[in-house]
Amino acid sequence: MEKDETQGLYIISVAARLAEVHPQTLRLYERKGLLQPERTPKNRRRYSDEDIRRLRRIQELTHQGLSLSGVTKVLEMEDEIDALRARVVAMEDEILEAHRQMRQEMMDIKRRVALSVMPPTSMMPRKQQR
Repeated sequence: MEKDETQGLYIISVAARLAEVHPQTLRLYERKGLLQPERTPKNRRRYSDEDIRRLRRIQELTHQGLSLSGVTKVLEMEDEIDALRARVVAMEDEILEAHRQMRQEMMDIKRRVALSVMPPTSMMPRKQQR
């Protein structure tokens, strides 16, 4: 079974410890729209492995001197790049499939043309030997 990286697993204190930040920092990041943790039916936050990775990326960017506004822009651009990469992969797959289909159609056409021009030798009358 494949692990779901987006499933909320960690309560706020565990997530804060994993990301090496204070729990209040997680609340701030959520208010700023940098994180959107899952919520339980009782409205408690649950952070996923993907959230922890994002938290670490936020920390990395802020330690490099970016403001939270700058971090937001960088994360938006990174998300867009990831989406575009996924789109390119999907388009490459479509191109490969179209190429495979075209090759198959070309082979089918060549067979039909060859059969219409020259019947198979099994259907040709044999020359009588003298």
